[in-house]
Amino acid sequence: MEVIYIAVIYLILINLVGFFSMGVDKKKAKSNQWRIKEKTLFFIAVIGGSAGSVLGMKVFRHKTKHTAFVIGMPLILMVQTILLIFLFNKLI
Repeated sequence: MEVIYIAVIYLILINLVGFFSMGVDKKKAKSNQWRIKEKTLFFIAVIGGSAGSVLGMKVFRHKTKHTAFVIGMPLILMVQTILLIFLFNKLI
């Protein structure tokens, strides 16, 4: 059970990072400042922050014109959701 708590805390934190990184990048894009690399935004999603990244895209209306993000982020989210369901069913 301790592993589940650690996994849940990790997922909450990494999704907050994904969400806020989209917001920070959008703010910097509006003011023509340094931007977060797209590879970094995808990396955050791949390591578990896909739900936060997708939510950040919707809330901040960010990267919605980039086909790679519009297709890639939800796809990563679906794969991670399926994996999480499978893993949690195995652990419980």
